[in-house]
Amino acid sequence: MTHTPIVTLSFFRFSRPTTRLWALWMMGRARFALPKVAGIGFWKLCGSGTGEGFTPIPNTAVYAILATWPDEATARRETETAGIFQAYRARATETWTIILETSSARGVWSGGAPFSATGRALDGPLAALTRATVKPSVALKFWGRVPDISRMIGADRNVAFKIGIGEVPLLHQVTFSIWPDTRSMGAFARENGPHAAAIRAVRDGNWFAEELYARFAILGDTGTWGGTSPLNTLDIPA
Repeated sequence: MTHTPIVTLSFFRFSRPTTRLWALWMMGRARFALPKVAGIGFWKLCGSGTGEGFTPIPNTAVYAILATWPDEATARRETETAGIFQAYRARATETWTIILETSSARGVWSGGAPFSATGRALDGPLAALTRATVKPSVALKFWGRVPDISRMIGADRNVAFKIGIGEVPLLHQVTFSIWPDTRSMGAFARENGPHAAAIRAVRDGNWFAEELYARFAILGDTGTWGGTSPLNTLDIPA
């Protein structure tokens, strides 16, 4: 597998019971179709939690596909035209795909490093992704911290978008957020509150069996989420 800096994250919202059942079934079935998509590298199918995803209770309405690509043109073309993406879009009531370029990444995901970072400085809007495999023995402690963090990030007017998704409920978790700049994101991470306390607990207790942290430049998006593009509030050149 060739590692590249281009990453897409596609979200799909399903409103009807029949389409939600289809999306749940595709968590298994799509694993056979995604490797056949032209140019796709690393990929993951994810479900979400209720609310904005930061709960252990599954949300059967929202699913996501994360993928890496050799270049931006391929990423845009395949997320629009590949059969598996079209199948999701045809049944979803709303879809949104964000196109990203990896600026920095550390850690591993499924035993490897899926994102190749450019190392370029981020002087404007950015996206942040964290991914962790939670040790089963501390899963309850971990989820006990999450609601306070969710409320804290929800109250932060700087965050343009946030969601919690995951590969396996309770144990394999991904958080994704979009910020106007590194200063506002860093201020949230450092603030002495639930987030900082959770970070200390994770480090002191060695809660994660595997973890990854990445930051991305935002190249653009297609579709809407909640009726609009989450990027509309950000100063991103066309």
